[in-house]
Formats: sequence, C-alpha cells, structure tokens
Amino acid sequence: MTPDEARELIDYHVFARERALAAVAALTPAQFVLDLGSSFGSVRDTLAHLYGADEVWLSRWRGGDPRGLPAAAGFADLAALRAAWARLDPELYAFVRDLDAASLQRSLTYRAFNGQAATLTYAQMLRHVVNHGSYHRGQVTTLLRQLGAPAPKGMDLVAFYRERSG
Repeated sequence: MTPDEARELIDYHVFARERALAAVAALTPAQFVLDLGSSFGSVRDTLAHLYGADEVWLSRWRGGDPRGLPAAAGFADLAALRAAWARLDPELYAFVRDLDAASLQRSLTYRAFNGQAATLTYAQMLRHVVNHGSYHRGQVTTLLRQLGAPAPKGMDLVAFYRERSG
C-alpha cells in the first residue's frame, strides 16, 4: 500500500459512512434505537460500534491502550454521532496524511480487547478499519430495510471511484 492509497481508503471510508448516515437521517427517533435483533441491536448501536472502532484504532495508532468501545447509549441521536465523527475525522485524516511508505509497513503491537497482544502493520490495520466499516454499513442497510426506510445510495468502492472520476 502506498501513502496515496492509504489516504484514498480513508476518503472512501468517510464517503461510504456519510451515505449511510444520510439514509439514517430519515428514521424517527424511535426507529433509530429500536432493537431489531441484529449484531448490535439497533441502527444507533451499530453506528456507535462503527464510531467506536474508528476511535479505538486511532487511539492505538497514537500509542493509546483503549480497553473497550464507547457505550452506544452515550449517543442520544444521529446528531450526537455526527458530532463525534466531526471531532474524530480531522484527527484521523491528519494521522493518515502523515504516513509515509515506511510507516505503512511498520508494525504495531497492541492489546486486543481480550487482553492478548496482536501485531499488524499500519497498512493492514487501515485495510481492516475500512473493511470493518463496510461490513457494518451493510448491516445498517439491512436494518433500514427492516424498518421500511430507503437504503443508502451506493456505498461500494466502485461507487466512490465513479463519483470521484465524475
């Protein structure tokens, strides 16, 4: 992975997330928190998990040792999640912008939530963050459909590329 590819992946990650959030905005407050029996229950809880993962990985990359994800209940509504990402995104972009080819291949050993040590390169971790986001954005799409709400606009990587080449 090159530094430009790393930045492009994060651009895609945010692009797809924003498409998901735009669709979620159509939900009522009750729909937003309704437990539908998915991995994280509700749309809110799934999005809170996505936000928390972004926060945790950035913390690890900066030398932190997070022990868990923020509680979904701490996000009362979509505006609270958007505000949290608005604070986090500039930090994420700054971190990725400063990565060079050598640092992308550098390994980081961190403590997983189960307490075990894990070692990955920064390139591997970035790929994981984006892949993880794609997985859970797909869950959000399913939850939206279960609620009778319209699905997000296309969030595939090819949609990102097409829009960029516009």
